Amino acid sequence: MTTTPMAPLVPSFVQNAWWTPSDPAAGTPVLDANTGEQLATVDSSGLDLAAMVDYARTVGQRELGKLTLHERALKLKELAQFLNGRREELYEMSFRTGATKIDSMVDIDGGIGVLFTFSSKGRRELPNSNVILDGPMEVLSRDGSFAGEHIYTRIPGVAAQINAFNFPVWGMLEKFAPAFIAGVPTIAKPATPTGYVAEGMVRLMVESGILPEGSIQLISGSARTLLDVLDYRDMLSFTGSASTASSLKSHRNVVDGGVRFTAETDSLNAAILGPDAVVGTPEFDAFVKSVVTEMTVKAGQKCTAIRRTIVPAALVDDVVKAVGERIEQRVVIGDPRAEGVTMGALASLEQLRDVRAAVEAMVAAGGEIAYGTLDAPVVRTAEGEQKLVDAGAFMSPLLLTWDDVNNEAVHSLEAFGPVSSVIGYSDLDDAIRLAAMGSGSLVATVCTNDPETARTLSVGIASHHGRVHMLNRETARSSTGHGSPVPHLVHGGPGRAGGGEELGGIRSVKHHMQRTAIQGSPNMLTAVTGIWHTGADRVSAGSAEFGAVEGAIHPFRKSLAELNIGDAFASPLREVTLEEITAFAKETGDTFYAHTDQAAAEANPFFPGIVAHGYLLVSWAAGLFVQPAPGPVLANYGLENLRFITPVPAGDSIRVTLTAKKITPRVTDEYGEVVWDAVINNQAGEIVATYDVLTLVEKENTTYANWA
Repeated sequence: MTTTPMAPLVPSFVQNAWWTPSDPAAGTPVLDANTGEQLATVDSSGLDLAAMVDYARTVGQRELGKLTLHERALKLKELAQFLNGRREELYEMSFRTGATKIDSMVDIDGGIGVLFTFSSKGRRELPNSNVILDGPMEVLSRDGSFAGEHIYTRIPGVAAQINAFNFPVWGMLEKFAPAFIAGVPTIAKPATPTGYVAEGMVRLMVESGILPEGSIQLISGSARTLLDVLDYRDMLSFTGSASTASSLKSHRNVVDGGVRFTAETDSLNAAILGPDAVVGTPEFDAFVKSVVTEMTVKAGQKCTAIRRTIVPAALVDDVVKAVGERIEQRVVIGDPRAEGVTMGALASLEQLRDVRAAVEAMVAAGGEIAYGTLDAPVVRTAEGEQKLVDAGAFMSPLLLTWDDVNNEAVHSLEAFGPVSSVIGYSDLDDAIRLAAMGSGSLVATVCTNDPETARTLSVGIASHHGRVHMLNRETARSSTGHGSPVPHLVHGGPGRAGGGEELGGIRSVKHHMQRTAIQGSPNMLTAVTGIWHTGADRVSAGSAEFGAVEGAIHPFRKSLAELNIGDAFASPLREVTLEEITAFAKETGDTFYAHTDQAAAEANPFFPGIVAHGYLLVSWAAGLFVQPAPGPVLANYGLENLRFITPVPAGDSIRVTLTAKKITPRVTDEYGEVVWDAVINNQAGEIVATYDVLTLVEKENTTYANWA
C-alpha cells in the first residue's frame, strides 16, 4: 500500500454546508481498489448528529412541505436531467472502486433512472396534494352522517439511510427518491470504502440548486450514535450485513422508542435450473449466462448475486463446465480503466480478505473448488500490461461443488464476491427445499420453459423470497436480469434478507408516511382529503326539480381556476322506451336475451323483463350532462369503477347527477384532470349505476372563452 501525506478529507454535508473535522490525520484512509493508492481520508469526529436530525425535522420538513407530491416528483425529474449531463465525473470516481464501465452504469445510470421512474410514477399515481387516500369511505352510521376512511401523510421526522459499499450511488438514490416524494428529508450515511463516490453525487445534487433546503444531508464517516438521536418520528433504512442489521434492530430506540426500521441484508440467493433445461436448450444457455453475469458484475459484490446454483444432480458437471468456459471466453480481470477489462477489483483489500476467508471456511466445511483458484490472478493494469499486482483487491471467479448438498455451510456462509456454489437436486420438491434452506433471500431465478415446472417452483419458493425471476427463451433477451432490482417492484426479502421492503413503486413512498384512520361527516372527510365524499355538500346546476341552485353555472363551463370540489349538475329525467332498447341492440349487435326476449328476461332472477343495456344508459347519461359548445373541458379520457345496480325496463326514466370529486392540476401543463362522481337514478330515486368520469380541463378558460 502506498500513502499520500495529508490526503484530502471526504467532507460531510451538514445543515446546508460542507463540513470537515479539524484533524485530517485522525481519519480512516480510503484506497484505490485497483492500485492500493490512498485517495482520501474519512472522518466524522465531532459531527453533531443531533443537530443534523433537528435541522432535518425543522428546516427540511418545512421546505419540503411547501411543495405538493407532484411538485416534488417534478423536481426529481429536473434533478435526474441535470445529473445525466454530469455522469462522466462520477464514472471517473467509480473506476477507483474497482467498478468497470458496465458496473458504473448499473450504479450511476441506474440510480439516475430511479429518479426518473419515481418522478413519473409520482405524477401519474399520486394526487397533487400532500394527503393520499387509502381505500373507500366506510359508512359508520345508518343515515350516512358519520363515516371513516384511511389516509397517508408524511412522517414528521427524518429518513436516516445507511447504505452499503457496493452501490454508492444507486443505493443512496433508491432510498432518497421515495423519501423525497413523500416529503421526508434524508440523512445519508454511505459505507466508508466507496463513500467518496456518494459524496460526489451529493455535491452534484447540491450544485444543481434544484432541491429545497434540508432535503439531504450526508455523513462521511462513522455514525455509530445516529440511532441514539432518532425517535418515533423518524425512519432508519439499512442496507448491509445481517449481523449489523440485527444489532441496529435491537437498539432501544427501535425496540422501545418506535423508530421505524427497515433492512435489506445479504442473502444466499438461488438460481434453479428446471429439469427440462438440458444442455443445448435456450434455457440452459440463458441460465449459464445469468450465473456468470451475477458472479462477475461488480465482482460479485451484490446482495442479489447468485450464491447457490441449484441444478438437476445429473447436470452439475455440465453446468460447472459451461460456466467455466464462459468465464474463460468472456471475463478479463483488471483495472477497469484498461481497455477490454470486464471484471474489476473488489472494493477494498479488507473485502478481499473477507471473501477469501469465507471461501476457505466453505472448503474446510466440505466444499470443493471446481473452477478457479484462490491464488492472486494475473490482471490487466491501467497501462494494458498483464501481470500480478500486489496492491489491488483482485480475485478470480470461483465455483464450488458439494458432495453433501444439505451441508449447512453452503446455505449459511456467504462469500461476498465472485463466488457461487453448484448444488444438485433430485426432484422439484428437493429443489424447493434446498432453496428454502437459505432462510430467506432477496431473489431467486427459476429457469424453465415448462409452465407447470415454473408454477411449482415459483409458488413453492415464493414465501422464502422477496422476488422470483422467471427466465426462459421468451425473456432471455428482454429480462433486466436476476440481480437487477427495478424501482417498480419490491426489493427486499424475508428472514436472513432482512424482512424489509424497498422500492416497489408508490409502495416505497408510503413507507415514509403514516396511515391514519379518520372519522367524521362526509363534509369533514372532504375537507381533509380534498376529495368529494357521498353525502357532502354540493352546489348543483341544472334541473331545479332535483336540487339545482338558481343561477349556478354548469360545472363543464368552469376552468380549474373556477371549479370547486362539490360543484355538480343535476339532469332532468329521460324516459326509456322499448323501441330505443331494440334499436340499440340491432345497431350494436348486443342482442343478449335480457334486451331482446321478454320471456327469457322474465325467467332471469335479476330482470323484470326486457331491460335497457347498461351502456345505453351510460351513453344517455352523457347526453344529459354534456355541454355541446367548446369550453374548458377538453376531453373525456375514460370511466372508472362502473357498476350497474338496478335494471331499467321500458317505461322507466333515468337522470344523472355529476359532481366534481377530485381536481388534479398538472404542474407542467395548461390543463389538469377532473374526476366526476356520476350517479344514475331512476324516477323512484333508486340508484341505477355509479361510476367516475375522467376529463381533462383547462386551468384557465382561455382557449374557448370567446366562443360565440
